[in-house]
Amino acid sequence: MDKQIKVKNIPTEVKIQKTDLSRQEDRFNPRNRIYVRAVSGLHQLLRQRIGFLGMLAFMLLPWINFNGQQAVLFELMEQKFNIFGLTLWPQDFTILAFIFMLAAFALFLVTTFYGRVWCGYTCPQTVWTFIFIWFEEKFEGSANQRKKLDQRPMGFDKFWRKTAKHTSWVLFSLYTALTFVGYFTPIRELLPEFVTFNVGGYALVSIIVFTICTYGNAGWMREIMCLHICPYSRFQSAMFDKDTFTVSYDETRGENRGPRSRKQDPKELGLGDCIDCNLCVQVCPTGIDIRNGLQYECINCGACIDACDGVMDKMNYPRGLISYTTERNLETPENKTHPLRPKLIGYSVILILLTGALVANIAMRKTMDFDIIRDRNQLYRVDFNGLVENTYTLKVINKAQYEQTFSIDVTGLDNYKYLGDTTFTVNAGQSHNVPLSLVMDPYDLKAPMTEFNFVLSPINEPDNKVSQPSNFFKAR
Repeated sequence: MDKQIKVKNIPTEVKIQKTDLSRQEDRFNPRNRIYVRAVSGLHQLLRQRIGFLGMLAFMLLPWINFNGQQAVLFELMEQKFNIFGLTLWPQDFTILAFIFMLAAFALFLVTTFYGRVWCGYTCPQTVWTFIFIWFEEKFEGSANQRKKLDQRPMGFDKFWRKTAKHTSWVLFSLYTALTFVGYFTPIRELLPEFVTFNVGGYALVSIIVFTICTYGNAGWMREIMCLHICPYSRFQSAMFDKDTFTVSYDETRGENRGPRSRKQDPKELGLGDCIDCNLCVQVCPTGIDIRNGLQYECINCGACIDACDGVMDKMNYPRGLISYTTERNLETPENKTHPLRPKLIGYSVILILLTGALVANIAMRKTMDFDIIRDRNQLYRVDFNGLVENTYTLKVINKAQYEQTFSIDVTGLDNYKYLGDTTFTVNAGQSHNVPLSLVMDPYDLKAPMTEFNFVLSPINEPDNKVSQPSNFFKAR
């Protein structure tokens, strides 16, 4: 008969290492679901308020009118963006580039100073995930209740709770998709058309796709987006330094960990302030243990700080075992973090310069522009009188938020005949095609190709001119 070997008195260190290893393995198991435990505190209140304001802005912006039209409308088919009276066309690419660069360097500045707070407080993935978790809590209960519900066999109670949860997810995803598409299609027309099943094909496909993506990302993928898909989590560490504020665990104060009663003195037990309750892990939306040190999965939401502060209050210990602090403060508490350092100053200077360039571009931006379109199949035509005719189409763009009347002039050519409209009116934020022809005697042309300029100017502002070069061709 085989002898049974029993191992007793396994050292505590071995148990902890084994537990930590199992956590690491479970954390990277895509099928391991995280049941995020609810927590209250200053940082969660701040996160909720910021998320609410961001959600409110997202939902209301398409409904705001400015100068009689939708304030924020990106008309991709028309190739123009309307942003509170500012109409941007493809010719205004520099303004869009400056806006994107400003957003990027603002993110770099915030990350260098306060870590990955964008992810924890304002990232749409985080905001929508917590909204879906809120629906989950309303229908299925707390984290422990949700876990037990999933372990139960299917019954009527489980069926109606799951159905209600997923129905709320789909409806909220649909409303999100309608709002999102409302940024690209006039929303006051989109909703009635959607309800009456008259919505266009592109809009309908966009609504369906965005509904599925929102439902999948916030309802099912959640932390998988942060852990494995989001590129920001991979390069954020390049912006960190010893003076970056991140959510950190004070190992010097917390170790050794272990449970104890409130009345016991942890120093007499050889323990630190951490009672190893694991609440910091249970409230983490990405399922990490912050006590293992700085990890790229941490989104700096502060949930573990609020959970730990609550435990410290109950144990009558000072708060701050987990807090927003820097590596420098943890290593040498007597040396304070440097708020002004070269990296922050550099990002700030770049932001100031980009802001100045953006303001200057907007201030110097012309209220009109035009493109010259030629028929490439026929550069010129010779009429019965032997005169040479060149045909052009001018696409005139009115960038202003009011109607403008323009005039067209030609410089650089002598003795020409103009065929077409010399004055015309273009509505606010619209474009207008002007077909015209220039006719000349070939004896007045000294070369097979003569360069000249079209000049566009508003009738009420004749000095505010825009010119574009073109060519007049004749037979060789």
